[in-house]
Amino acid sequence: MGKKILSKKFYNAMLKLEPRYPTRVALLLPALHAAQDELGWLSSEVMDEVAVFIGIHPAQVREVASFYTMYNLKPVGKYHLKFCTNVACCLRGGDELVEHCEKKLGIQCGQTTSDGKFTLMEEECLGACGTAPAMMLNQDYFENLNIPKLDQLLDGLE
Repeated sequence: MGKKILSKKFYNAMLKLEPRYPTRVALLLPALHAAQDELGWLSSEVMDEVAVFIGIHPAQVREVASFYTMYNLKPVGKYHLKFCTNVACCLRGGDELVEHCEKKLGIQCGQTTSDGKFTLMEEECLGACGTAPAMMLNQDYFENLNIPKLDQLLDGLE
């Protein structure tokens, strides 16, 4: 393997976490989170590096990373908007929020604006059924959304 992509901070954090887990393989999810937090997304090279660190085949890392929607397998915008489109959110207007956002940003779900500012995604469930409709903006939850609240939020971003 060539030059390492992940920082010493990543490796130090993983070595600190390792004693908490029964096996090194159990570090896979936290390692993927830490790598994504550091770099914004998980490239093939980063997943290969995680595989070497954990001591598993790179295909195992890709299987896990591609299974969970919380991992970005391609670059995302500065503002990553993830709208819940499950039943509770859709019944309370979640699908209208997505359509409004698509029109406002000029992109479809799964796309990033040409300036790299926004990426728009649908999520199967954000676990906020009681406060639907819900959206995540990067790592922050926004609940009980409506179009005016969404516009205010988006217009306030730099």
